[in-house]
Amino acid sequence: MTTDPTPPPTPDALPWRPPRPLIVHFGVDSAVAFLALVLLGLIFGVPWGITAIVALAIGAIACRYTQRAEIRALAQRPHPSPEQPPT
Repeated sequence: MTTDPTPPPTPDALPWRPPRPLIVHFGVDSAVAFLALVLLGLIFGVPWGITAIVALAIGAIACRYTQRAEIRALAQRPHPSPEQPPT
């Protein structure tokens, strides 16, 4: 702790990047759904194949929503000022 009243420096804005492709969102969403369903499947004795099929269906539905959420989040990200030299 210091007695200096100056606020800490804010980090520079992150560089712009395009949103990830829909297939990436599908893969990640399916993997997360599979891991969540495996826990339930182990408790209730659901076969692995059914768990995988349901996880792929959930991933196919959720990928569009997660990609839209990423696009909105990237649009709200502050952009670096063109006057500032890169550090």
